[in-house]
Amino acid sequence: MNQHEREAAVRRMLEQAPPTVPPDLHADVVRRGSRMLRRRTAARRLMWLVLFAAAVAFTVWAATARPWVEPPSQTTPPLTGW
Repeated sequence: MNQHEREAAVRRMLEQAPPTVPPDLHADVVRRGSRMLRRRTAARRLMWLVLFAAAVAFTVWAATARPWVEPPSQTTPPLTGW
């Protein structure tokens, strides 16, 4: 199908009357859209809650384990009695 035929097919489609929409379609769309919005909001809140819990858990772990402090050396015995 070349460009001229495609243009002619599009023109024929545009000249036709638009298809009729079922009368109850609007109510279904609004219901589904509000459901999707509620689910997205709940998922977003759950993500923030999980992120906050992870940050609190990391802070508690870092405060108790203190990973920035170098552990004492275990390779040589302490020098005493010099």
